[in-house]
Amino acid sequence: MTPSIVSVTSAQLEGWIVAFLWPFVRMLALVSTAPVFGEPWVPRQVKVAMAAMLAFVVSPTIGPMPAVPVVSAGGIWIILQQVLIGAAMGFSMRLVFAAVLAAGEYIGLQMGLSFASFFDPMSHGSTMVVARLLNMLAMLIFLALDGHLLMLNALAESFHTLPVADAPLASGGWMFLVLGGGEIFSSGLMLSLPLITALLTLNLAMGILNRASPQFSIFAVGFPLTLLAGIFMLQLLMPNLGAFLEPRFAQGIAGMLRFTQGLRP
Repeated sequence: MTPSIVSVTSAQLEGWIVAFLWPFVRMLALVSTAPVFGEPWVPRQVKVAMAAMLAFVVSPTIGPMPAVPVVSAGGIWIILQQVLIGAAMGFSMRLVFAAVLAAGEYIGLQMGLSFASFFDPMSHGSTMVVARLLNMLAMLIFLALDGHLLMLNALAESFHTLPVADAPLASGGWMFLVLGGGEIFSSGLMLSLPLITALLTLNLAMGILNRASPQFSIFAVGFPLTLLAGIFMLQLLMPNLGAFLEPRFAQGIAGMLRFTQGLRP
């Protein structure tokens, strides 16, 4: 009995490569830019392996791919589209964390901790210690709420909302992403508003005290008092941070899907 020989044609091989490559490119772009997954301390090999594993799982459920060769102008255009879509989806989720960083910057300036900053490899600039603290807490809350799993589920849903195609993308999704940048300032201000109000009231009270008693050294007492009051207010803010961020995370996940819907031709 002669053994059967399995033959694979070049068309079949190219179809398998296309079915894996284009979803892999979109997933790798999201993994490289999304919060938690795209942080600098995550090795690049881990990001590539995670995107490849997700592509192996999701690609059989996507459906047929466009009949466009990979090594062609149409294939390069599709790859560029998938990079833009994945990176923009990760960026739309990172807007929530940018609002937390903005709130930390506002709080740090009001507490007088503008000099206490670290180099942030993600933004390639200096970030205040309060902003770094709030950002780390936001990441822990994001993981505790299974936000990373919901984000990957939204990525898988995006292939049904916005299938892989060589058609031009609509401009509605990009406009939605630009308008979402305004949420950074509004959400950051809402998060930091209680602490800023308390510290402004304290500064006003010390100013009135200095006018009433000029012998009182406001510069010697003002900074330690403001710092202690800010730390106390941060302690009161921490238990409510999860309740504030949970609807923002849900809004970010929904924004990823609305973004892909806005790109449909």
